[in-house]
Amino acid sequence: MQKLVFGLAAIVLSLVLVAFVPFKKKTVTVYLIGDSTVADYTGDYDDKDYMTTRYPVAGWGQVFQPFMRPDSLRKLRHLIKVDSVIVADKARGGRSTRTFFEEGRWAEVYRSLQKNDLVLMQFGHNDAAENKPERYTNVTAYKEYLRLYVYQTRKKGAIPILLTPVNRNYPWKDGKLSNVHGDYPQAVKDVAKELNVQLIDLTQLSIDAFTAKGQDYVTDNYFMNLPAGKYTAYPDGQKDNTHFQPEGATAVAQLVFQGMQELKAGTTVGQK
Repeated sequence: MQKLVFGLAAIVLSLVLVAFVPFKKKTVTVYLIGDSTVADYTGDYDDKDYMTTRYPVAGWGQVFQPFMRPDSLRKLRHLIKVDSVIVADKARGGRSTRTFFEEGRWAEVYRSLQKNDLVLMQFGHNDAAENKPERYTNVTAYKEYLRLYVYQTRKKGAIPILLTPVNRNYPWKDGKLSNVHGDYPQAVKDVAKELNVQLIDLTQLSIDAFTAKGQDYVTDNYFMNLPAGKYTAYPDGQKDNTHFQPEGATAVAQLVFQGMQELKAGTTVGQK
């Protein structure tokens, strides 16, 4: 009888101790790979002080973590089954699908990938730069690198999501913005269809969103068109219709988040 009492006491004590052991949350990492329009320029991007050397430039990935809060993740249960997400922005300015791979940046992501992680892939700005052979990647090769990223993401049990490149702030005609990326958005769509990969047509989503805001508004508030004397990093001002100010980056991050909400296996979001 005494042994039984001691045994029951031990079980109760074990249960009490377990109750006080901190619960370890499961965490999913959302990796972002791409170019300067996705990049996070804060922290250790180039070992320079962001506020004095780069601000206010911001990639949409730089402001994406707030969209991955627990209350927002409830809207992404079809993609993410946990309540804790870390956004790992590995995008880098000036990189194409080819140079991102050749420099070992994809290898770093691949080594870290875990089952159920997500990889959002947005390239195209630099792939299309025919006047810059060090980064240029023709459409055929562009597709091959996208396939590689998809295959290897799936090999790790992670989830690939393809994004067409966010549009630049031109060309405008009669108050409407048009695709500036030539055949590259369609190439992404082709790969998505071929491999049954979820796709967010960020080219079209951004065209629609920027058009709705109007050329004057997005030029002054979304893109890096800066007056002289306002920012330390740009004393002479700047005209840049590719890269974003924080408001523009946040607007694009919102489009990506909305696109993720609408995704289902093999679907395309944003395409007309």
